[in-house]
Amino acid sequence: MTTEVPLSGEVRDRCRGFLPAGAELRYLFPAVTLNPGMAPVLVAVTSRTVTILTCSFLRRNRPNGVLAHYPRTSRLGPVDIRTTATIEIGSTMLEIEDEYIPVVRCADAEIDETTFLPPDPLPDL
Repeated sequence: MTTEVPLSGEVRDRCRGFLPAGAELRYLFPAVTLNPGMAPVLVAVTSRTVTILTCSFLRRNRPNGVLAHYPRTSRLGPVDIRTTATIEIGSTMLEIEDEYIPVVRCADAEIDETTFLPPDPLPDL
């Protein structure tokens, strides 16, 4: 994968056209599918869905369709960093740049706060 710069407001606006009406875009990051094939995609996390948007090889930040929709309760991680950073959403395996690992973890923290918070040291108070 090539090094990506943070995604601009223009890219976010393009992605909104492929999301369900009224969906609030919370996170957006680029990735490359490892199955099927190796194709550039954008992963858009909204308040209700996780949507994988397809892009062309020449225009990696310009979505042209929807590969898959998943419910927002779908976890993006854990991130496998044994060789390159990869995640699995549903049946789709994606490679991401290291700089987007915190984005994946933040998105997952929103749906499962107890996993990322330390235990209450004084639960009886």
